[in-house]
Amino acid sequence: MSLRSLLFALAAALVCSADAFAVDATSPVGVWTTIDDTTHKPKSIVEITEQNGELTGKVKQVLQSDQGPNPICKECEGERKNQPVTGMTIIWGMKKDGDAWSGGRILDPKNGKVYGCKMHLTDNGQKLEVRGFIGFSLLGRSQVWERQAD
Repeated sequence: MSLRSLLFALAAALVCSADAFAVDATSPVGVWTTIDDTTHKPKSIVEITEQNGELTGKVKQVLQSDQGPNPICKECEGERKNQPVTGMTIIWGMKKDGDAWSGGRILDPKNGKVYGCKMHLTDNGQKLEVRGFIGFSLLGRSQVWERQAD
């Protein structure tokens, strides 16, 4: 095999493998920087995964907290009470609903409250609008999360 053929084969293999690691811009699965809706500063890193058609979000890292770099969920109830926020599942039960995801719950570790949740992608899949609400979505608040690069 000539050097030229070898380089061509290597380039083709790299292109094919890059597709395997490409982000699906139609799905929220991936790693997100949460942006505080009041301060507009990065607050945490959350990884969203999918299993059996349901999305779950887990805190990978806290970037900003009143408690410092390793906050605990003081106001949470049950098994989450006084547990570290890092590693905590804060989104669960989200199911695809047309171009959005809904039907799940989201936890605000700052106040320990659990809210209804819906989310949808914007900006070609690079931003995720996450809305937590009580009862119905008009009574709630939204954050826009930014997708992290691979």
